[in-house]
Amino acid sequence: MASGDNDGSSVSGRLRSRDLLHAGLAVALLLGVWSVDGLEVSTGKVSSIEAMNGSTVLLPCTYSSCIGIQNLYFSWKFNDNGTHLKLCEAEIPKEKVEPKVHVYRDRVEFVGSSKTNNISILLWNITFEDEGEYICFARNPKEKNRNHSAIFTLIVVDQMKEVDNRLTILIVSIVGGVIGLVIIIMVIKALVVHFLMKDSEKTKECLVSSSGNDNTENGLSGAKADNKGTPKA
Repeated sequence: MASGDNDGSSVSGRLRSRDLLHAGLAVALLLGVWSVDGLEVSTGKVSSIEAMNGSTVLLPCTYSSCIGIQNLYFSWKFNDNGTHLKLCEAEIPKEKVEPKVHVYRDRVEFVGSSKTNNISILLWNITFEDEGEYICFARNPKEKNRNHSAIFTLIVVDQMKEVDNRLTILIVSIVGGVIGLVIIIMVIKALVVHFLMKDSEKTKECLVSSSGNDNTENGLSGAKADNKGTPKA
């Protein structure tokens, strides 16, 4: 009887361990899906811009979530030597509903739209004091308050740097010259092949005509005349 109890306990132990393993795998899969489909914000492929003093610049930011949003909170902040100054903030109740944006700084304008998942802002008449990092932040309660942020760097200059295009022009000229040379070679080749084919056709015609003449000279026409009946006296 003792051995039977031991066997039963070992079987139940294996079942419990298997259930725990399955539960662990399920949690891991859920976490994987969460990380893939979770909220993300992005400032685009280029995370910095160089702009002239006194100009107006766009600070881009978009959000995405495969799960969807509800009461999505977002904000823009400026990193002023470690102190984060709030520029604007808002809450998007649900998808495609435009938010009521609260702006806290002069020369800041919200130009985004929830219809395109856009939460970008404009900075008007920038100064050298505006140079630095701008943080776009979002939090989605529908994803258990998952949040994400992205940084966009603004560089303010007196004048834009002149771009030296001489190397680019040289490369384009060389490539264009090579392409032109290849085209000319192909045209010449096509013309040569065309004339060679014409000469070949003329040669064949000459051979055919000369063969006909040889047959006539060899008396083929006279043979036909010999086949005629002998005239009666």
